[in-house]
Amino acid sequence: MKLPINNWTKILLVTAFLAASVIGFMVKLPSGFRHIDKELHAAFYFLAAAFLNVLFAGRKISLHVLIFIFLFLFGIGVEYAQEYSNKLLHVKIHGRFDPEDVQSNLKGLIAFSIVWLVYIVLLFMYNKAIVKQAVSKSE
Repeated sequence: MKLPINNWTKILLVTAFLAASVIGFMVKLPSGFRHIDKELHAAFYFLAAAFLNVLFAGRKISLHVLIFIFLFLFGIGVEYAQEYSNKLLHVKIHGRFDPEDVQSNLKGLIAFSIVWLVYIVLLFMYNKAIVKQAVSKSE
């Protein structure tokens, strides 16, 4: 599916959401949400993958893989940034590097990739059936 937005709008959207995400991940989670931290990580990365795939990848597997890698590395980078910010600022604005958060990020990315792959396969099968039907009607 191709969205009717130009590339500059896409870049602006991604930049705004990237900045908001970095800020959101750098501040401490409100206490009411701390018990579902891992689920929030998985949900965020699932939705981020969906957002970027709809904007850029469509049905292109190479772009889907690049988005997956970018988001995975982004998640690791944010975890290191949280750890580093505590040392740099000498104030604990967030927790520490948490490998479980990285695992949750990966779970969200894998979950989206499964949904995306099922969609792509079903779309391929549907298109193939339509072509076959059109060929049989023209004969």
